[in-house]
Amino acid sequence: MRKLLFILWHMSKSDLRLLWFALRHPRRPAWLVPAVLLLLLYAIAPFSYAIPLLGLVDDVVLVPLMFHYLLKLLPKDIFTGPVR
Repeated sequence: MRKLLFILWHMSKSDLRLLWFALRHPRRPAWLVPAVLLLLLYAIAPFSYAIPLLGLVDDVVLVPLMFHYLLKLLPKDIFTGPVR
C-alpha cells in the first residue's frame, strides 16, 4: 500500500507541474481551465465527507488519474517550446 501511495504521489507531483505550465501557456485549449475547475470541485464534493471510504478512493485514485488524463488530451505543441 505504501508503495502504491508513493507512486501516485510521484505521478501527481509531476502531473501538477505539467498542468501548471499548461495553464500558463498562451496557446492552451479553451476547455482546460473549466475542466480543471470541475475536477477540483469534484475533489472537494460533499460526498467525500459523507462517505469517508468513497472520499478516500476519490482523493487517492480517481482525481490523480483524471489529472493525468487531462494532460494526455493536451496538444503536443504546448510542451514543445523553444530550445533554451
